[in-house]
Order: sequence, then structure tokens, then C-alpha cells
Amino acid sequence: MNQSRSLTSLQPRGYYWIWYTLPALLIYVVFMAFPLLDSVRMSFFQGPASAREFVGFSNYVELFTEGELSVRYWNALGNTIVFFLIHMCVQNVLGITFAALLTNRKMRGRGLYQTLIFIPTTFAIVVTGYLWRLILNPMWSQDLLTTIGLPGLIRPWLGLESTALVAVALVSCWQWIGIPTMIFVAAFLGISDDLYEAAEIEGANGWQIFRSIKLPLVLPVAGIVTILTFAGNFNAFDVVFVMTTANGAPAYSTDLLGTLFYRVGIAGQHPVAIPNMGYGATIGTITFVLVAAVSMFVLNRTRTRG
Repeated sequence: MNQSRSLTSLQPRGYYWIWYTLPALLIYVVFMAFPLLDSVRMSFFQGPASAREFVGFSNYVELFTEGELSVRYWNALGNTIVFFLIHMCVQNVLGITFAALLTNRKMRGRGLYQTLIFIPTTFAIVVTGYLWRLILNPMWSQDLLTTIGLPGLIRPWLGLESTALVAVALVSCWQWIGIPTMIFVAAFLGISDDLYEAAEIEGANGWQIFRSIKLPLVLPVAGIVTILTFAGNFNAFDVVFVMTTANGAPAYSTDLLGTLFYRVGIAGQHPVAIPNMGYGATIGTITFVLVAAVSMFVLNRTRTRG
């Protein structure tokens, strides 16, 4: 009894805990919250920093409805959605499939396979991009493809409007597939073995166990993976920049919201002659709203209900 009282007396009283959170809160406000709010504010202005002019929602109206900037925005948005869907259908589906296999107790060499799947994630994006540019270049790969009997694959994958975006997206999937795989592995390992044993006693096969036990129990984790994928894809820039340049070549077929933001708000390239942070902030604000809205929707649909 005396010991419990002494422990209670050592606990801080009042609101002293606030002091422990202040460093993290300060860093968050300075480097996250303030830039975000300032970007929203800048989306209502145009002109250089020394002579900005308040234009209200004019930037949004122009971005959605007027001129070539509007054409480029809707094209970039459509490409970004396709980029995200490819990641969902390839990266995350393969990720959950690999995770289910890697958590199979009868499978041998699981550690080796986990390492092989995760290794591309450790590569620098610049290295990965230039490596795949060489692989996809028909001048470098035609001899190999001819030798192994696949001459039909000899084509400029990054030079065709019909294949460039898909090629870039698949390279991105190849590099980052280790992330969802490891997340799903952790989720599957958190499921009690008693559920598996009970299902096996009832005569359930591997597919039935996966469909009726594993998949429903990792649904909240799948929601988190979806949100991470969506946020990452809607801010993607580096892989496109390395593989096809920030102009979204060829003919803007690989242009994403990230590359459009760079050209308009930072580099001052086509279709805006000079850097316009007002347009750039508008693109960034809309992207933030889209990511926040989709994240809230996915969390609401996949959260565990008691």
C-alpha cells in the first residue's frame, strides 16, 4: 500500500506532460502545418513574391476550365489516377499474395524470399530509373530478347504514348512492392494460430482460410496500405523525372500532378512561361484535399467495427 502511494506521488500532476510534446509539436507546426496553410493562402494570389495580387478563386477557375493549363491539369490528373490503379492492381495485390505465401508455415526459405522481395526498396530511385531506362531501351535489349526468343518485346516502351505510363508505373511497382508485402506479413503474423487450427480441423483448405480468416482480419491494414499508396502516387515525381523527364514525355503521356506542379510552380516551363507559385499552390492544395478526402473515405470503409 505504501509502495503504491509512493509511486503515485512520483507521477507528474497537472499538465506537465505538455512540455514533453512541445518539441515534436513545434517541429510539426514549423515544417508541416505552417507550409501547408501558407500554400493554401498562396493559392489565392498571383504574381512574384514582391508584388503578389489577391485574385480569389481565379487560379482554381483557370486551372479547371480555361486554356492549355486546364488541359494539362486534367491530363495529369487522369494519368495520376491510372498510375495509382496500376499500383493497386499490381503492387498491392502481389504484396498481399506474397505475404500470404511468406507466412505459410510449410514454406521453406521464407527469409531468403523476403530479402529478395525487399531488396529493390533499398535502391536509390535515380539508380532504379536509369537502370530500367537501359533495360527498356531497344538498342540495349534487342540482342538479349532475340536470343531468348522474345523479339516481339523489342519496342521503345518509354517512347510510345500507349506504353510509357504503364512502363513507368510497373517499374515503380517493382521497386516498392516490398513495403506492402512486409506490412501484410506483419498483419498476417498477428493473427492467432488458434483460428488457423480451428479452420483446419473443420476441413478448410488454404484458399478458404485466406478468404474467410486472413483477408477479413487484415482489412484495416489493407486500408492503410491503400492510403499510403494513394498519397505516394498523387505526390509522385522522382520516378517520372528520372525515366521520362519532368515534361511527361512522350506528349505528356506520363505527366503526373507532381511533374505538372514542378513545371508550373517551380521551373516555369510550358504551359506557364515563368514560375507561378499561385498556380503551383493551387495544384498542391487540390492534391491535398483529394488525398485527405480519399484517406477519410478509405479509413471509414475499412476500419474495424466493434
